[in-house]
Formats: sequence, C-alpha cells, structure tokens
Amino acid sequence: MAKKVLREFWEKHPDAEQPLKAWFKFASSARWETPAQIKAQFGNASLLGHSRVVFNIAGNKYRLVVFVRYDLQKSYVRFIGTHQEYDQIDAEEV
Repeated sequence: MAKKVLREFWEKHPDAEQPLKAWFKFASSARWETPAQIKAQFGNASLLGHSRVVFNIAGNKYRLVVFVRYDLQKSYVRFIGTHQEYDQIDAEEV
C-alpha cells in the first residue's frame, strides 16, 4: 500500500493527517481474508462490490476507498476525498 497518496491528501487537508496515519498503520499490518473481518474491525466501513471498501476518515469528514485483494493480502488506495468529491465518483469502479 502506497502512503504517498495519503500524504499528498493530508498535505492539502492537515486535519486528515493523524487519522490517515492511524488508518495506514493499522491497515498495513492487517491480514484481512474476508470483508467480514474488515467490518468487524471498522464497524462504520461500507463494503461495496468489486472488493471496494469505503472508510470514514476524520470523524466522517473524508472518504477513503480501498480495493482489497484478499488473496494477496494487499490493499490499494483508489480514492481519498471529501464527501462532496466522493459523491461525484462511482466507488465500485475507481
């Protein structure tokens, strides 16, 4: 998982820095094998189709969409933005 995308976002939105760092630290060591495991750890995460998961960041101020390859134990950041920006995308296709 590349931290660069998250860093570029928090440089524009400083209030997202600590929540994104905390999420990154946790997600980097997580070994998610099923969507249910993510939901158990992040109750407010939204499980979408196409292996996408939406995480609420900074008290639900921002949205983080991640593509999870459960078979490879890897996660890929597909989108990070405000709610307004999130509303403009198809989270299952990014």
